[in-house]
Amino acid sequence: MITVQVTYTVHDEYVPTNKENIALFIRDFGKIKSNAFRYRVYQKSNGNTFVHISEFEDEVIQAKILREPAFVHFQQQRDLNLKSAPAIEFLNHVGNAGIFMGFEEKQNSDS
Repeated sequence: MITVQVTYTVHDEYVPTNKENIALFIRDFGKIKSNAFRYRVYQKSNGNTFVHISEFEDEVIQAKILREPAFVHFQQQRDLNLKSAPAIEFLNHVGNAGIFMGFEEKQNSDS
């Protein structure tokens, strides 16, 4: 399993556009019928820092997901509006518990 966490901060005025672009690629990811990946995005309490956590079964599905046109567009636009370079971390899974009911059905949230 490949797990990656990307944390980045965008300029305040770019936050609404960043969230729109995230919604677009999340929508497209949702059309990929596969249990071989999971992709989650969080917004930190400061409002302009985002955390993406992606989990891939292998490099094949990772490459497929990262080539999705809406995701490529998101990355290009985000990179033009960063306050600083993204922090990219590779994580090792240690354990988990519980099932968050309805997670897959709720693709996007503004809460």
